[in-house]
Amino acid sequence: MSCQKETNLLSENSTITANLLPLPAPTDNVLITEKTALGKMLFWDPILSGSKDIACATCHHPNNAYTDGIDLSIGTNAAGYGANRHFLTPNTFALIQRNSMTILNTVFNGIGTDGKFNPETAPMFWDSRTRSLETQALQPILTLEEMRGHAYSEALSLDSMVARLKNIAEYRQLFKSAFGDDQSITSTNVGKAIATFERSLTANNSPYDRYQKGDRTAMTALQIQGMQAFTDVGCINCHSGPMFSDYQLHILSVPDNSKLAQSDAGANGNYSFRTASLRNVTLTAPFMHNGVFQNLTQILQFYGNIAGGDSQNPRVNIRQVDPKIRQIRIRNNQQRLIAFINALTDTSFDKSIPLRVPSNLNPGGNIKSL
Repeated sequence: MSCQKETNLLSENSTITANLLPLPAPTDNVLITEKTALGKMLFWDPILSGSKDIACATCHHPNNAYTDGIDLSIGTNAAGYGANRHFLTPNTFALIQRNSMTILNTVFNGIGTDGKFNPETAPMFWDSRTRSLETQALQPILTLEEMRGHAYSEALSLDSMVARLKNIAEYRQLFKSAFGDDQSITSTNVGKAIATFERSLTANNSPYDRYQKGDRTAMTALQIQGMQAFTDVGCINCHSGPMFSDYQLHILSVPDNSKLAQSDAGANGNYSFRTASLRNVTLTAPFMHNGVFQNLTQILQFYGNIAGGDSQNPRVNIRQVDPKIRQIRIRNNQQRLIAFINALTDTSFDKSIPLRVPSNLNPGGNIKSL
């Protein structure tokens, strides 16, 4: 993967711009147009869900920068979109435990400050429990409250999905075009196709990117001040590299979401969660792994309270909070920092929605027209 180094005020070293080609993919999942097209159909088709009522796109919709715009996602047995989404009656399903992460730029998950990373081991989900987009793409299909529902057991879910796809002539042709084989409809290839589509969703032409390429008019004076403050106050310690994430787990003491019956202890049961990328973060509220913060001001106040020695979750002792977090000093830089974070926004990503999917179900599942 070739990389171009740019001078960057965020650190003393050069950084790697993230709008790079070719996009990284595992050696056994070559990026081709036919596979991307198939992946998009699968991404939008509720045929993958047990009750045929929810698709990947239901919780990762382009209208919300490929999130759903709510604190905790609502999976199967539901209707509506975003704030209007609700469970149907009767209902036995729980809310999904976490906030829906954007899939924009997930092609770069795991990238370091040196521009190096391995797509086969790229961390996925808020707790990094899964590696690679190929593996991640299948997990919601297996999960009871997300897409599986009560239609079949977890053990039968992938085989049942494959059987459905094999019964649709259009999918048989799409899989053959993408994988070159009459017998190519497999769960593994479903994961590969969806991952390929997700890798096509990039948003790396923000004012910050244009500034780094030499357009000194791309950022305002306040945003440039915020870029320097981002380093000075310590945000860069975790939000580093081209994607503004170190992709590591950190204990932050984020407050619990009161909608959940039990506290979410994150990875390893110690309340650690993966650093989210700040690219396009202004489009993906509410924030944090459980959506407890509605805006960036609340997040900066949260970090300020931690710096003052106050854990924000009673189940986490302040001494357990990552020292990098405790050392952040927001001071009087809120306005500058928010201005800079806004400079990381690129709205030119693919927002297209297919008019139909091969199953002839509603693209995106049981959601209202948007």
